[in-house]
Amino acid sequence: MKSKTDALLSVVDLAGTFLFALEGAIAAIHGNLDFLGMVVLAFVTAVGGGIIRDLLLGATPPSAVRDWRYAAIAVLGAVIVFFFHRFVQEVPVMAMLTLDAAGLGLFSISGAGKALEYDIHPLMAIVMGGITGVGGGTLRDLLLAQVPTVLRADVYATAALLGAAILVVGLQLNLPRVAVAVAGGLACFLLRMAAIVFHWNLPKIAG
Repeated sequence: MKSKTDALLSVVDLAGTFLFALEGAIAAIHGNLDFLGMVVLAFVTAVGGGIIRDLLLGATPPSAVRDWRYAAIAVLGAVIVFFFHRFVQEVPVMAMLTLDAAGLGLFSISGAGKALEYDIHPLMAIVMGGITGVGGGTLRDLLLAQVPTVLRADVYATAALLGAAILVVGLQLNLPRVAVAVAGGLACFLLRMAAIVFHWNLPKIAG
């Protein structure tokens, strides 16, 4: 059973890595970075959240360092964007936001799932899911000298926390892992997309 669980988490993690690698590489184009800068930004965006999560869990060395597939997927994302940048730059903004939301959903559930594998308290497992989802994007924005998306986007981290919470609660209730993983990832994705379309924001104090 554990091998199936590990396999599911690995697939979800690698899928999220690829989506975020593409996004990081595209951000490098807008930041006017060269090819090396593109690879670095793709890698950081793709695996930054997972590395932070693993370090906090004591899972060292982090998966992104131990498993060559993470680095390979990140580089592949950068190479695809580099050679097909003409097509990439024509991709609508909404399509890019959709890509980001999909990656956020995948990482939120993979992060929470891995935290539970390390016997972390369910509440902190939800937090780990949120960190996995937003960590890479935060590092990307800092490297580009921008205010991190998590601090300014409409319901971004909240969506990641929701997805992680659904996974954790579902597993605590002994519901089928695949079902709750799909439900959590989908909930994160839909909330993020709804926030973009309807311009939802968390309450804030007007300055």
